[in-house]
Amino acid sequence: MSANQANTSGQVTLRRDVKFNGVKVFSATMVADRDQLGEKVTAWMANNPQLKVTDIVITQSSDEAFHCIAITVFFWEDTPSRR
Repeated sequence: MSANQANTSGQVTLRRDVKFNGVKVFSATMVADRDQLGEKVTAWMANNPQLKVTDIVITQSSDEAFHCIAITVFFWEDTPSRR
């Protein structure tokens, strides 16, 4: 279960069993960019095999004109480097 899988209240619920020392956020508001967001995450993961993904949280926010999708990837890196 992800950190927010069963949560529909809009509040983040952190799990103590999910450890991470890095976070990468992918977001998009335009339709074409939102359509490619999953591929961007997949490519980033493939290009960073040293990272162990520990959780992924997907969120959506909207207003009258725009819908924003964010994919937040939590990961563990044995020897963290500056990004």
